[in-house]
Amino acid sequence: MRLTPREIDRLLLFQAAQLARLRRANGLSLSEPEARALIADTICEGARAGGTVADMVALGSSALTEDDVMPGVAERIPVVMVEALFPDGQKLVCVHDPIGPGTRCNDAPPPRWRTGTEPIEVNRGRATLRLRVVSTADRPIQIGSHYHFFEVNPALQFDRQAAYGFRLDIPSATTLRFEPGDSRDVDLVAIGGARVVHGLAGLVDGPLDDPGIRSAAMARLAAFLEG
Repeated sequence: MRLTPREIDRLLLFQAAQLARLRRANGLSLSEPEARALIADTICEGARAGGTVADMVALGSSALTEDDVMPGVAERIPVVMVEALFPDGQKLVCVHDPIGPGTRCNDAPPPRWRTGTEPIEVNRGRATLRLRVVSTADRPIQIGSHYHFFEVNPALQFDRQAAYGFRLDIPSATTLRFEPGDSRDVDLVAIGGARVVHGLAGLVDGPLDDPGIRSAAMARLAAFLEG
C-alpha cells in the first residue's frame, strides 16, 4: 500500500485519537496532545462524512470538557486548527476554546511556564519578502504560518514566482485570514530547515532548492491557477 505524506499524517492523527479515546474510556484524564488529537480527528471524520465547516466547528467544540482532561490542559489549548477533507475539497477548520467547562470542581493549580526576560527574535538572518495579495474568492481564506505561500489558494492573486520557497512571516501555529476582496501587503520569510516540501497543492514535491523541482513547480503553476 502506497500512502502520501498527507495520508500518513492522517493515520498518525487517527492512532493518537484512538489512544486518547481508549484512555478516556478507562477513566484517565487526557493530556494536551491527547486532547488535541481527539478533537482534530473528530473534526476530520465529521468532514469526511459530509459535514460543513460550521458543523465541524460546533462538533469540535463539543468533543471534550474540562472533566475529560488534566488540570490546566483546557487553558493550554486556546485553539485547535486542522485541515480537514470535505466533499468539495480540503479546508482549514479553526475551533477556538474547544474544551468547554466541566461539572467537577478542580482546585489544583494548572502547570505554568517560566519565561525569560529577554525578547525572542524569530527568523533571524532569513531572507524576507513583501508582496501585495488580492483575494478574488467569494469566501474567507485562511493560510497557516508554515504553508508554502507559492501553493496557497489560487483565488489569491500575487507574484507567485517570487513567493517560491517562502512562507508567512507570522508566529508559528497562527494564521492569516483574507476576506473576499481583501487587498493587502503580506510579509514572507524563507522556509528554513531542510527546505523540503511535499503534499500541499501538489506543485512542489521535494527539495525547494533543486533546480528540477523548481522547474517542475513552475510548469504546473499555470494549470493550478486556472483551476
